[in-house]
Amino acid sequence: MDKAPTRDRILVATAELFRRQGYTGTGLKAVVAEADAPFGSLYHHFPGGKQQLAGEVIRASGAFFQALVLAAYDEQATTAESVRAVFTGAAETLEATDYADACPIATVALEVASTDEILRLVTAEVFTAWTDALTERLAGDRDRAFGILSALEGAFVLCRALCSTEPMHAAGRLAVAGIEASRRIS
Repeated sequence: MDKAPTRDRILVATAELFRRQGYTGTGLKAVVAEADAPFGSLYHHFPGGKQQLAGEVIRASGAFFQALVLAAYDEQATTAESVRAVFTGAAETLEATDYADACPIATVALEVASTDEILRLVTAEVFTAWTDALTERLAGDRDRAFGILSALEGAFVLCRALCSTEPMHAAGRLAVAGIEASRRIS
């Protein structure tokens, strides 16, 4: 079986390492080793070095996870069921990966927010795309979209620190309760 192109292997390996180790914890030697690629190929494909590679990985990962979450969301019959499915799926992923896999965008965003304006802007671009997609599904309710995404991202942090899905389930219940309460008011 043929290997994927070198550039693709580098992107996939970097995404995996960022999700588990973060941006600063991932060295370029580890990336090329994980990608089974020669070191020189990294600068051939990413002449801007680690920052360019990170920007491309963040954008690609953001698009991938947005599509994944929206697919789960859109399979449900109601908004409340959709939100519940997203939080349940996140909890299941955390448990299945022994709390190693969380949101790759948040992992990097927390590291670079104060130190790398270019990557901060890239993570903000992804979060904005996610917020816009959710706002659209929530009939334009941007505040609720921010609240749900904030609950999800915060729950990822707590779940990883506590090695427990309890925060994810609690955040999901609160997000669903907010959806159901707004439906009763309308």
